[in-house]
Amino acid sequence: MEEYVVLVNPEDKVLGIMEKQQAHISGLLHRAFSVFLFNDKGEMLLQQRASQKYHSPNQWTNAVCSHPRAGETYEEGAKRRLKEELGIETELSEKFNFIYKADVGGGLWEHELDHVFTGIYNEDFHLNENEVQEVRYISMQDLNREITETPEKFTEWFKIILEEYKHNF
Repeated sequence: MEEYVVLVNPEDKVLGIMEKQQAHISGLLHRAFSVFLFNDKGEMLLQQRASQKYHSPNQWTNAVCSHPRAGETYEEGAKRRLKEELGIETELSEKFNFIYKADVGGGLWEHELDHVFTGIYNEDFHLNENEVQEVRYISMQDLNREITETPEKFTEWFKIILEEYKHNF
């Protein structure tokens, strides 16, 4: 099944829809969401992207990053992808939104109006192996160290969103 993204202007006015991979080739601004999940110890959940993903395979990123479908709110999309990728449900709260553009290699771009959500989760996961290889919790201190020492192991957008997150909190 082809996936589509919602193209928008910087004020989030809908301009149309486009097939996801074509939007990433064209670098057009589209709607997205990012979810940061934490456990009760304050550690952040990371997921390692599946090896068969068409871009950024095997790289670590935040709990979920994806795109709301046409007619779906940002929060509805975020909850849908938590279920589809990690097999979980949890409450989310929106923290901020911003626009970024990142070269993800292979002639592909993430140019997104990104709504960032956070949540708490301490239970088991039921990973979709087509999406996620592995998950782990990590302290912010260890995460900062790993990104500094091995930035190539993390998705480009995660590094950008994480910095924006730190500036907002």
